[in-house]
Amino acid sequence: MDRRAAFVYNALQMPGTSELTSVLDRQLLLQLGARLKRARQAQGLTTVQMAERAGISRMTLNAIESGEPTPTMGSYVRVMSVLGVSKDLVLIASDVLEPLVPGKLAGTPSASSRSVPYSVSASSSKHELQDLQSLMLHEEAVRLIKKRPELLQQALNTLDRWRQSGESRSKVLWDEWSVILHRKAWRRALSQTKRSKELRQASPLATILPSEVRRRVLDAVRQVKHGTVLDFSSPTGRRRTE
Repeated sequence: MDRRAAFVYNALQMPGTSELTSVLDRQLLLQLGARLKRARQAQGLTTVQMAERAGISRMTLNAIESGEPTPTMGSYVRVMSVLGVSKDLVLIASDVLEPLVPGKLAGTPSASSRSVPYSVSASSSKHELQDLQSLMLHEEAVRLIKKRPELLQQALNTLDRWRQSGESRSKVLWDEWSVILHRKAWRRALSQTKRSKELRQASPLATILPSEVRRRVLDAVRQVKHGTVLDFSSPTGRRRTE
């Protein structure tokens, strides 16, 4: 299994949105989306052309290129096929991966593919790390609100205090947050658009997170910053670099 196949193997194995709690998995998905966007641009395809060829909406294509977990695996595969990178999936689906045998999970890398570890890390850009950290904190906050709806009011109360504190350069962002919270427009808060990233920098959502959750996210982002090795010879398939 080459590096590209190993990349896709890990990215497409990720769980659904409600279970996507790993910062490493999230970073893999963001990198996959960025790679597909670069491939489209290199081929001179517009988003309209790409969406038409893949048989998906432009909104879905935008979500894929933004590395969001909401599109189905099938949508990702259709985009990869149009771009000519679906051959990576052949390695994953073929006998490069060992067949299912008693006591062994399907999709486990073969001995030959386990011999070489693969490193995954975020860009050295400070802004990219901050964006990843902010995104993960907000995904945790939204997940928590869905489990404990009363926390939404806590976030609204915090936002009201901020808005009553006087003039601020964040006033426009806070007004927008009021709309997001009242409408529960979570996609607007969690997308990878420039505006969403700006909103997350003036957000009341992070204030509802328990300290242990914040610490877990920050520790995980720190691991990605230093680089995490995907080592298929280990039981978990992952370990942190020294």
